[in-house]
Amino acid sequence: MGEVSKLIEKKLKAALKPTHIEVIDDSASHAGHMGNPNGDRESHFHLNIVSSAFEGKSRLARQRLVNAPLRDELKEQIHALSMKCMTPSEIA
Repeated sequence: MGEVSKLIEKKLKAALKPTHIEVIDDSASHAGHMGNPNGDRESHFHLNIVSSAFEGKSRLARQRLVNAPLRDELKEQIHALSMKCMTPSEIA
């Protein structure tokens, strides 16, 4: 796991107290694309995250909860971020 991946995980654990979090670095499959022209940096990610913080929230509200603690990284290091945000009851 690279440094940006570790930072994403650390910030989301602190902010959302997830019961499950998976940070998938998908940067290699986007080599040559904007944000990763040489294919040598962490820039494209997918998240699978389960947290009770998402209870009663719309899909957009859940995404906003994830984006808020990553504000600085989204400006400079993260070019693309997809996510699947679920509550514990949704995976039971």
